[in-house]
Amino acid sequence: MIGLLQRVSQAQVQVAGAQIGVIAAGLLVLVAVQPEDTEARAERLLERLLGYRVFADADGRMNLSLRDTGGGLLLVPQFTLAADTRKGTRASFTRAAPPALGAALFAHLLQCAQRQHQPVASGQFGADMQVSLTNDGPVTFWLES
Repeated sequence: MIGLLQRVSQAQVQVAGAQIGVIAAGLLVLVAVQPEDTEARAERLLERLLGYRVFADADGRMNLSLRDTGGGLLLVPQFTLAADTRKGTRASFTRAAPPALGAALFAHLLQCAQRQHQPVASGQFGADMQVSLTNDGPVTFWLES
């Protein structure tokens, strides 16, 4: 499972012109599911997302996690992160999970996040989404579980 996390001062996602998820300061995480992923991998990714130290402490060092700050978490499914771009000029998506598995594991990740942290918002699996954000830093990390 892939998580592209971005430290944001705000982020939101819209579907068909309607805002379906919004957070203030926190993390926007684009999530891709791969065929070999499992619920255990989703839970491990969440553990890393909540504990990854990307927020500044009193000395300005990245020593605080989302758990420490209580910031928002916006999870957005994005299968294109699993693309194979090594050849040619068009991506292959054979490294992305089939839609049914992707939807199930994204839903599991979201449910676990909602049980362990607040506030949590999300995009909509399979939807055409418009995502806007203000990347703080910029700070962006690629995590895999």
